[in-house]
Amino acid sequence: MSNGNNQSSISVISALLLALGIASAGYFISETIYKSKVALNTAQVKGLAERRVEADTAYWTIQYTVNGTSKSNIKKMYQQSENDQKMITHLLSESGFSKDEIKPGVIDYRAQEFRDENQKLVDKNYFLTGKIDVETDKVKLVSKVRAKLNALIAQGLDIQNHEPNYYFTKLNDIKPAMLKEATQNARIAANEFATNAGVKVGGIRNASQGSFIVRDIGQSYGDSHKIEKDVRVVTSVTFFLTD
Repeated sequence: MSNGNNQSSISVISALLLALGIASAGYFISETIYKSKVALNTAQVKGLAERRVEADTAYWTIQYTVNGTSKSNIKKMYQQSENDQKMITHLLSESGFSKDEIKPGVIDYRAQEFRDENQKLVDKNYFLTGKIDVETDKVKLVSKVRAKLNALIAQGLDIQNHEPNYYFTKLNDIKPAMLKEATQNARIAANEFATNAGVKVGGIRNASQGSFIVRDIGQSYGDSHKIEKDVRVVTSVTFFLTD
């Protein structure tokens, strides 16, 4: 009697396991078919958005140097260097830059020796070099004032008028609109594909955003030498396709 019950229980368990296996197999088959159908009924396209912008921040360094041949003249050299600094900062202030935008730095001292083939000292020069940094949002004013420094050079100042760096820092302000435009352009591309295939474009299955790239206008690399810049982003979007 006991053996009959055990055999009956084993039969029931076996039947249940078989039914579960068949059901699981059916699920995985249907899931595979579904995924295959989804893969067949989608279109992956890219959308591009571009903007022409202007830099909103400029960094400009002006370097000035005083030199002499005698260490006894160092005091006078410092006085001349401080006077040069005042002349440059005065010109910058008169031209429209505020005190907060003009940042004078320290004056560096350097000695340079000249020796003959026997290592005998034949000459020695002394240099005092200072710099003034300008950090401003008046980017177009920078290019205008750079030319004014020529007047100080004509007066005898030893000035190095370094090329300014121009940066666009308001990328977050235009990101949403550009991403929207890129996605719309991707849908236009998908519609073209769908029309040729005789289907319609549905909703978005998934999307990924590429990096925002900022470049000086007309340049393939670099983003700090020109005021005008190009911003671009490419999105990759997968759309569902329907009959």
